[in-house]
Amino acid sequence: MTKLIKVGAAALAVVFAAGCTDLKPLQQQVDDLKTQVSRLQSETESMKSSVDNATRTAQAAQTAAQQAQSRADAAASAAQASQQCCDATNEKIDRMFKRSMSK
Repeated sequence: MTKLIKVGAAALAVVFAAGCTDLKPLQQQVDDLKTQVSRLQSETESMKSSVDNATRTAQAAQTAAQQAQSRADAAASAAQASQQCCDATNEKIDRMFKRSMSK
């Protein structure tokens, strides 16, 4: 029984000793992961900034397009009013010529 305890204690000592030597690679991996996470956070912030800039640019373009559409609608309305005026003037002239021809 004491022999079994001694062998168990020796095995336990070997496991602990092996565990202590394995901590250095694990620590290095943890450090590498921390570095990668930090880099990814930086890249994420950069991408967020780019997306925010693109969103602002798109909103400005949309506003400009709406203003251009409003101006185009106003120009179309003015052109239509002008055409109606021309049509009315031509109709008056035609009536005047018809009166002068009928006399």
